[in-house]
Order: sequence, then structure tokens, then C-alpha cells
Amino acid sequence: MPIRRRIGIVGTDTPQWVVASAHGNPSVPAPVITTLADLVRIDSVNPEFGGPGERGVADYVEDRLRAAGVETRRTEVLAGRDNVVGIVPGRDRTRQVVLEAHMDVVSIAGMTIPPFDPVIDGGRMYGRGSCDTKAGLAGMLHAVIDIHRSGVVPPCDIWLAAAIDEEYLFRGVTRLCDDLPATVPGMRPRAAIIAEPTEMRVVVATKGVVRWEIVFHGRAAHSSKPHLGINAISHAAAFIREVDAAHAALAARRHPLLGPATGNVGLIGGGVQVNFVPDRCALQIDRRLLPGERTADVLAGYQAILDRMAADDPTVRAELIPPFLVDEALETAADTRAVTLAIEVAGELGLEGEPVGVPYGSDASKLSRHGLDCIVFGPGSIDQAHGAVEYVDIAQVERAAEFYREFARRYE
Repeated sequence: MPIRRRIGIVGTDTPQWVVASAHGNPSVPAPVITTLADLVRIDSVNPEFGGPGERGVADYVEDRLRAAGVETRRTEVLAGRDNVVGIVPGRDRTRQVVLEAHMDVVSIAGMTIPPFDPVIDGGRMYGRGSCDTKAGLAGMLHAVIDIHRSGVVPPCDIWLAAAIDEEYLFRGVTRLCDDLPATVPGMRPRAAIIAEPTEMRVVVATKGVVRWEIVFHGRAAHSSKPHLGINAISHAAAFIREVDAAHAALAARRHPLLGPATGNVGLIGGGVQVNFVPDRCALQIDRRLLPGERTADVLAGYQAILDRMAADDPTVRAELIPPFLVDEALETAADTRAVTLAIEVAGELGLEGEPVGVPYGSDASKLSRHGLDCIVFGPGSIDQAHGAVEYVDIAQVERAAEFYREFARRYE
């Protein structure tokens, strides 16, 4: 059984985890795994979840790129929260292949392992962000540095983009799109790989999402005379029954890679105290979109339910608040160079090359709308992301670095 122990690597000030066999022969991690351990040690919990943000990771990525001689740009997106981009110039400076990974991680609440102590055990590295998505960031960082150090000029510019805020409102990738050159008529295709835990599968389709609030308004009264009031919670409950039926009906239409659209009423709140008739009740809905679905059309369906309820009962008053999050679905055509090259490289590395879809979203859809052919690819499983025990298979991390390098240096 492996024995975990911490040692100091010669030439570094940072203690590293190594795995020793039962006979006491230590195995020093590959450089990309050492980088991943460095990243996991940095607390980069998104400030929206009570953390310090991405500054420590941004500093680390910038320092590593500069030390390797890679051109580096740093852009403030929000106060104290910067995107970092490294650029390896290509023969065609008008086009880019973008390797993009987010730096923020979710809350550590509920974790049952030390979140920022990168332990390696059983071929896995444990810690918050090890899977989502510092493993992908480590692999992309090494891929870009390796290409730069090789001295071979790639066909087009290679951008490594480390972005903020993927776990909340996608503000990092939105700014990245602003900083990328715009697509112009006649421009040859550009590509992006977005690091997410896909179990080393080539993802070409992801669901979109829209999230919004609906507020029901009633009339307060004493609970001993409820007939004098209008119960907003009761109206919300009736609406939820209608919505649950509508969500069940979504199963009738299926996307070949993504399956059906889905919907979920995730939050509800109303009332002041138990002996009041509640005059307000608010709920929030998460609706996952298929390619081709328009947000306006989706919201119109929910508004139609509200209108029908109000027509049947004039005491029903509700307002549909504009969405606080909208993200379109992603679907990259199978015949694009990005997809065909990804399948080719995956096959060469002994990976499953058949394109797949996933039900979650990522930064990819924003880059796709900016005119880049996008795939999502990375080590680890979404089942471990955000978990109480988050981990990633370190062999996958090493293989992912190879995939990113080969794709970036060959895309043209």
C-alpha cells in the first residue's frame, strides 16, 4: 500500500508530496504534477463564495510564463481579479488557438479532506480545484511553455488564457472575448480548447442555462382570518405544479449528444411568520437549454403559465424578473478542423476520440459566440468536481498536457 510523505525537492522552497512504495522508494511527481500541487495549495475560492479570489493563481501563472520567456499580458477584470494571458507567436498572427482554463474554485464548505493540501495517494491528487480545473490549467501551462521552448514557430498564435469567475458569472471569459481580435469576413477559422473535467473525452456540445426569479404578490392578513388575505405561497405552489409538468414534458425532445432539456425549481422563499398570510413568495428556476433554443422563447413559456393562472384566478399576481444568468448552448460542427484534429490527437494518445456532449456549461459557449471553434477537454470527472472529496487521476493530467501541446502546435 502506498505511503504518503512530504519531502523538500532540491532547488525549491516549497514542500512537495511524493508517493513512496512500501519498500520506501520515493517517486518524484512529473513536472506538470508538481505544478498542479502548487496550484492546489493556493486558495482561489471565488469571492462570491467567501474566498480571496484568483490573485494568487494569477501571480503564479504570470511568474511561470515570464520565467520561461513567454509574452505575458495581465488584464484587470474586477478589482484585484485579473485574467492572465501568455502568447506564443505563430506564422499567421491574425489567428489564434486559445487554451483556456479558469482559476477560481468553489466553496470549501462541506469538504471532508484538507482543501489546500495536495495529497497524492493511489494515483490521485486530492484537494479543492485538483479536478475543476487546476489540472487542466497545469497541463495547458506546461504545453505552452514546452512549445515556446522548442523554438518551432506554430502555424498561428497560441494563447494560454487563465480566466477569473467561471464558477459564478463568467466575467473573466467575457473580458477575454473583448480582448481577442474580432472575427472578420474571410478570416480562416480559429479554435479554443476549454479545460473542464471531461474524463479525457472530446466534448463538442454542452447545454446552456438560463436562471431567473419569479415573484408572487399576495395580501397580508392575520392567520385567524385567512379569507382576508391572498396567500402568495399557495399561488407559487400551484405554479410549481404546472412547471413540474412542463419540465417532465421536455423529455419528449432529445438532442443526439445532450439528451433532453431540463428544468428545476431550486430556491423558494416567502412569508414573514407562521401566523401571517404571506404577501410575497419568490422562487428561482434553472433551465438547461439545448442548441437552438432561444432564451426569449423559453421564458415566454413560463410567462404563458402565469398568464393562464391569472386568467383563471384574478387574485394571482406575479412578475417574471429578467434573468440573472444566461448562457447559450454549445455545438461545434463535426467537420471543423478543431474537432477533426482533436479526434486525431486523442487517437494517437490512445484516448477515446468519438465526440460527446455534456449537460453542464463552461466558458466555451462565450468563446464560440466570439467566432472560435470550441471543444471542451480535460482530466478528471465532473462527478468529483465541487465534491466533499475532490481528486483527479494524475496519469490523466500528464496525458492531457500532451493533448494540449499536440493540438496547439498542429492547429492550422
